[in-house]
Amino acid sequence: MRTTAGLALLAALLLGAGTAAAKEARAAALFSAVPGPSSETAEAIGFYSRGCGAGMVQLPESGPTWQAMRLSRNRNWGHPVLVQYLMDLSQAATQVGWKGLYIGDLAQPRGGPSPSGHLSHQTGLDADIWYTPPPSLSLSKGEREKLGAMIVRTEDQKKVNGNWTESHAAVLEMAASDPRVDRIFVAAAIKIEMCKGAKASDRKWLQKIRPIYGHHDHFHVRLKCPKGSKRCEVQSPTVSELSNGGDGCDDTLMWWVTTYLEELKNPPKKTPGPKKRGPREYLMSDLPKACTGVLNSD
Repeated sequence: MRTTAGLALLAALLLGAGTAAAKEARAAALFSAVPGPSSETAEAIGFYSRGCGAGMVQLPESGPTWQAMRLSRNRNWGHPVLVQYLMDLSQAATQVGWKGLYIGDLAQPRGGPSPSGHLSHQTGLDADIWYTPPPSLSLSKGEREKLGAMIVRTEDQKKVNGNWTESHAAVLEMAASDPRVDRIFVAAAIKIEMCKGAKASDRKWLQKIRPIYGHHDHFHVRLKCPKGSKRCEVQSPTVSELSNGGDGCDDTLMWWVTTYLEELKNPPKKTPGPKKRGPREYLMSDLPKACTGVLNSD
């Protein structure tokens, strides 16, 4: 059930789905105010960074091989396919000696943009998984708020550090080998290390491991649009197109630790122009029309 405060906020901001006030309301405030999912059939709607999720389910706070972290955020919700994937991967992680997985953000109960400004995690198909091999799966809620995730790359961002192990690579390989996965975002140093260590006989799964800024203490799994989600937007270009059907261990990868990292230190001057709205500033009118229905659904 929605809280009284949540209902009051929704009533004040929405005043009916078709009003001008509703269209100009900040979507992050609206979606974060709803504590539970819609009762609709499960569906990922829109794009990963501009959408919502109907009929989402909650990843249980704890399970035999996982714990959801940062519970105060209420972001352990996702499409049923994502929740099942995480349960499966956490069980698979025990094959390399881990007790399971610490799982970070999935999505809000109805997806959508969040007040924190997370760039994606809006359709229930994204999840952050910590690099920390769990020493315990009985952490209290308070401990889950305070514990920090393990960093596995050097401060200069060019190499993995002493925290990185073969078991990390094994977990990532298992994560990427699952056919439900579209791509996995990691720090460039991690992709480079995995390119060095992967077997020559089977490297196709490596194309799903994509370098991106950050992701030094967790990896970000993104699933493909699931069956039945007709309004889910496929990411383009596909990973296979990005890597020309190869493993992604090419000159483009090395660009991340040369040109790109240098540009981060000394960013080129940009021509001033109108500022684009980020997810934190999205209005309801920026999202697919179906998301208003998801927000208002019982």
